[in-house]
Amino acid sequence: MKPERESQITDREEASQRILSKLSWPTHAREPKMKQSFAFDNSGYEEGLDGVCPSQTASGTIRVGGMTCQSCVKSIEGRVSSLKGILSVTVSLEQGSAAVRYVPSVLSLPQVCRQIEDMGFEASVEEGKAASWPSRVSPAPEAVVKLRVEGMTCQSCVSSIEGRLRKLQGVVRVRVSLGNQEAVITYQPYLIQPQDLREHVNDMGFDAVIKNKVAPVSLGPIDVGRLQSTHPKAPPAPADQNGSSAESSGRQGVTLHLRVDGMHCKSCVLNIEENIGQLPGVQSIRVSLEKRTARVQYDPSCVSPGALQAAIEALPPGNFRVSLPDGAAEGTGTDARSRPHRSPGPPWSPPAPGVCCTAELAIRGMTCASCVQSIEGLVSQKEGVYHISVSLAEGTGTVLYDPLVTQAEELRAAVEDMGFEASVLAENCSSNHVGNHSAGNATGSTAVGTPTPVQEGAPHPGGLPTNHHSSRASEIPQASAAVAPQKCFLQITGMTCASCVSNIERNLQKEAGILSVLVALMAGKAEVKYNPDVIQPLEIAQLIRELGFEATVLEDYKGSDGDLELVVTGMTCTSCVHNIESRLTRTNGVTYASVALATSKAHVKFDPELIGPRDIVRIIESKTSEALAKLMSLQATEATVVTFGKDNLIVREEQVPMELVQRGDVIKVVPGGKFPVDGKVLEGSTMADESLITGEAMPVTKKPGSTVIAGSINAHGSVLVTATHVGNETTLAQIVKLVEEAQMSKNHSKRISQAEVVLRFAFQTSITVLCIACPCSLGLATPTAVMVGTGVAAQNGILIKGGKPLEMAHKIKTVMFDKTGTITHGVPKVMRVLLLVDVATLPLRKVLAVVGTAEASSEHPLGVAVTRYCKEELGTETLGYCTDFQAVPGCGIGCKVSNVEGVLAQGERQQGRPTAHLNGVSSMPSETDAAPQTFSVLIGNREWMMRNGLTVTSDVSDAMTNHEMKGQTAILVAIDGVLCGMLAIADAVKQEAALAVHTLKSMGIDVVLITGDNHKTARAIATQVGINKVFAEVLPSHKVAKVQQLQNEGKRVAMVGDGVNDSPALAQADMGVAIGTGTDVAIEAADVVLIRNDLLDVVASIHLSKRTVRRIRLNLVLALIYNLVGIPIAAGVFMPIGIVLQPWMGSAAMAASSVSVVLSSLQLKCYKKPDLARYEAQAQGRMRPLSASQVSVHVGMDDRRRDPPRAAPWDQVSYISQVSLSSLKSDKLSRHSIAADDRGDKWSLLLNDRDEEQCI
Repeated sequence: MKPERESQITDREEASQRILSKLSWPTHAREPKMKQSFAFDNSGYEEGLDGVCPSQTASGTIRVGGMTCQSCVKSIEGRVSSLKGILSVTVSLEQGSAAVRYVPSVLSLPQVCRQIEDMGFEASVEEGKAASWPSRVSPAPEAVVKLRVEGMTCQSCVSSIEGRLRKLQGVVRVRVSLGNQEAVITYQPYLIQPQDLREHVNDMGFDAVIKNKVAPVSLGPIDVGRLQSTHPKAPPAPADQNGSSAESSGRQGVTLHLRVDGMHCKSCVLNIEENIGQLPGVQSIRVSLEKRTARVQYDPSCVSPGALQAAIEALPPGNFRVSLPDGAAEGTGTDARSRPHRSPGPPWSPPAPGVCCTAELAIRGMTCASCVQSIEGLVSQKEGVYHISVSLAEGTGTVLYDPLVTQAEELRAAVEDMGFEASVLAENCSSNHVGNHSAGNATGSTAVGTPTPVQEGAPHPGGLPTNHHSSRASEIPQASAAVAPQKCFLQITGMTCASCVSNIERNLQKEAGILSVLVALMAGKAEVKYNPDVIQPLEIAQLIRELGFEATVLEDYKGSDGDLELVVTGMTCTSCVHNIESRLTRTNGVTYASVALATSKAHVKFDPELIGPRDIVRIIESKTSEALAKLMSLQATEATVVTFGKDNLIVREEQVPMELVQRGDVIKVVPGGKFPVDGKVLEGSTMADESLITGEAMPVTKKPGSTVIAGSINAHGSVLVTATHVGNETTLAQIVKLVEEAQMSKNHSKRISQAEVVLRFAFQTSITVLCIACPCSLGLATPTAVMVGTGVAAQNGILIKGGKPLEMAHKIKTVMFDKTGTITHGVPKVMRVLLLVDVATLPLRKVLAVVGTAEASSEHPLGVAVTRYCKEELGTETLGYCTDFQAVPGCGIGCKVSNVEGVLAQGERQQGRPTAHLNGVSSMPSETDAAPQTFSVLIGNREWMMRNGLTVTSDVSDAMTNHEMKGQTAILVAIDGVLCGMLAIADAVKQEAALAVHTLKSMGIDVVLITGDNHKTARAIATQVGINKVFAEVLPSHKVAKVQQLQNEGKRVAMVGDGVNDSPALAQADMGVAIGTGTDVAIEAADVVLIRNDLLDVVASIHLSKRTVRRIRLNLVLALIYNLVGIPIAAGVFMPIGIVLQPWMGSAAMAASSVSVVLSSLQLKCYKKPDLARYEAQAQGRMRPLSASQVSVHVGMDDRRRDPPRAAPWDQVSYISQVSLSSLKSDKLSRHSIAADDRGDKWSLLLNDRDEEQCI
């Protein structure tokens, strides 16, 4: 690894000289650097070449054959540069040559050739050709752009794109990745632009999008002059006692820590490191985005801290601000040659708990152990990497890193920059300690560069191994890029072990024209991909024979890869077939997929270079792909990252992918957009829809300091959010993880059933004998009943996904209901209107017209509910005019309303009557003939009224409190400065909810209410529907934990819900039931879907399950009786009494048994779901609302009951006296559901002691 490092340093010094010539840096700054470059070239060797002058050196060109990738280039450069007498070496993969500058008195070119041949390559000296060296003249600036290319399906598409782009003027390098669907292009900006590259790709029929663009260094004349003016003049070097100059002191480096502000992503870090690292005197630089610091190792005789500060601030886009420390440097500096080959920096300690992540990378293009060593050596030098282990046989790499310093995406990009194809397979963060062993490994791979031992070319038994070299086709010279590679198969005999496989693969890959070699030891076959213009199959066979093996070309052999036959179990209907086929055809690499329900088989054709058989099996077996895909679609794909300048002003906004967002980034979220990460509001105020977590449709007020959740929707104002949790740490990612674990885990009840297998073995063997004797009737007993049962359920509005939920429903002992959208309608509704002024002064219809007009401009769910109610009561769809509308989150609205007279007149004409009767309050005839008026309207909570100078009397406050104790939201209405009305709004309970709960209880099933709403609202709803046990203020993880707790007690649990927050519990439950009007995620995760949104269908599904299981048992009994009676008769047991069956009689009896079982199952079609009248008759006189003391409320996962405070008799009497007669009439169904607990509640969505969220 040391020679490779020295080669990198040499290239870096040459880049520094180009920067010097571009910036016209003073000459005295260049001279010490040139001496230092020679010092680095001889680092670790004898100092005998420092005085070599150009007249004593020579250069030459060596022809190198057998190179296949950039890893070979780096290996040759590292090996040759380590030779004594070598001044510099440059290897070109495209030209197949190496340009060497050396000292002829120390070594010769043939000696260099022998060193290259010892590495397994072919080398020869090119006579009469001088080496071409990079010019010292400033080269044309280069830039890199990444394109997202969609539509590529095979390696031919990759070759076409690369060939097309390489022909364009200004394109330097092109690398297209089929797996990542992207193209990385190095180009010259003054000749071609990224938009031109994108258009060329689009013209080929693909869809290209520019992902990111890295700008090159561009310093203007002002910046150059600024740098020159701040650069210190180098004083004359004093002579030492021996009379020699102290010029060598420039080799000692001084460390400087700078504070760098203005960085917002890793692109800024790369911008600073790449450009400042090329300046003269800068030995190394490391920039930390998290700490916002830069650690610079520099030569004080060549550059000063002020010059470094000016250089960083001059970098585009000019937003970096650098602060110098009080002490410009630390320490005295050390000789650069005494440092290890790794970049300067503090030694890495073992990762601390909570900050250790492991990323698994899929790496394609590795051909030998040199590739492994190159990848491990480069990645281990990256800051934040603790340890890396690369497996050549598996084509994977495992990296242990610090997520606060680097990310998996950066590690993947680092591997791709070396010429390989890489993709992130998995990323897992752990809070465990890393032991000494891991730390030792990290240290060893960093300081010594020893690769992890791997087995080369390890084959897969019984077939061809997985192709890990597919990317080599894109690394061949441009001249052959247009030639499509071909594949041949050879039969090889004489192989005895894995060493033979490795020997064949290693030697064949050195031959010109061979792109990849795969040898299968067990099958005795080899698959070779080759260039037909360079080599032919017979020549390949002859090369294998020269190695000591026998090889013949298989002319008609097409290979077994790419064609797969699978047996798929568990399919119950055509929708399962369509689901599997659609998922397979959408997968990259699958060319054909056909699934047959009758035979339960799947035929798949695929490209083995893109996907393997195990990947296809995983796709078919996946039960969570659709649900997880819908969940992940809720998350934003991009984020707007803002950068602050002076005075905390936003100087730039940039759209970046979610993978690049890190902790501490400031993100802007506009109205209607999704919050991309979990974070805290930094600036601004808004209302957020967090129904995916709480299940409540009521928006939550967000102000500076409030916490926001990834995936929730910003309803109103623009806000700036500081990211606190990103990637897999967000709340939405945790919900995805919960769903995945719930669907893929094995519940306790299944383990219990497996434990009973031993006890039932004897009975099972007897049944097996009967089944063998006549399998038809027994084989039809269960499937026919299940198929008919699911069909009958669908006719009754119940969609049951397969036979397992249908058979499980009759075992359910506990049913857990969500509240919002399940027990309730999930939509706010006006429950009561109370006038606070004389009806003769302000008629009720005019109040409704004014309020409805004002709320029509509001987007709040309560405002929408009020507007809908007013339109229904007025009998019109048009309202008046609203101006000067103002909405204050957490308080209310204010506006001016006019032209309500026409609305009243139109409503009366449509209804054909002059008056209306609303909630027991009669209104006087409206004054439609009066002159048009303009009303000043205020609608909101107590605080909003007080803020506008209105007084809320104690009577009005008590009336609002009474409704709030029932879980309702009370708002006040003021017109022209007079408090004139109060509206009570609530999420109404479904009409059939109480009847469904009572019926389930009568069946012996426990009913539980579990909700994310506050405990007051939950208690009020539970008293109305008759549920005794309530869990309130729970999170999605709490719901899963509660289901698991009941399952561990041996109970079969059904969960009924409709929201995203219910999906983990729906997946975990033994039977998940989703409401048909719920979210797609909940419907996908559930086992049963209630299409008609009727809770009585929960009872019907259990009832139908019992009927179906009863029919299955009857079918089994009939089949067993037939076998028990028919087998002895057919065997001749009753021959002594003259009873003997002929063969045709046995066949007829067998057919009759099968028909009887089918007819028995078809009788389920006569099933009729119990109607509402039957349920009501059964519950007549037994169904009553509960009192508050009968409801046990638990907050979160706390099993301690929260009892309401008992009111004194005098308090009850005084309370009754405060309620008006109209109030008792309108709320007679909920008069027993009042809870007196009015303590503060942080999770309240409908109620808050500060009235912060009781607004419209």
